[in-house]
Amino acid sequence: MGYRSFIVAALCSFLVLAVPAQASTGEVAGIIEKFVVHQFPHSAGHYWVINETQWDGDEMVVDLHTIVIERQQMQPKLNHFILLIVAGEVKGVQSVPLEPGTECLPEKEA
Repeated sequence: MGYRSFIVAALCSFLVLAVPAQASTGEVAGIIEKFVVHQFPHSAGHYWVINETQWDGDEMVVDLHTIVIERQQMQPKLNHFILLIVAGEVKGVQSVPLEPGTECLPEKEA
């Protein structure tokens, strides 16, 4: 039952934070949606929330949480990623562990 509350809270916070966003957020949303679909091709459903972004010219670093529901397991799974987006394409991905004290996986190019 706790996962449902988390999903509802995440969606509400996303909607509240999306209102004052810049016009270019539609492009960022499309890039992130494409990444999540590619990362979890067999999911029954997914949500994602942007925690923070940092811009530097045509480069953007996006701190992202995803909530994925796999087809075989109806239990949602939470993931944390850092994306490097350059000129509208994901160029690097860092998977961040959710458990404290766990080492990050090596960065991989997209």
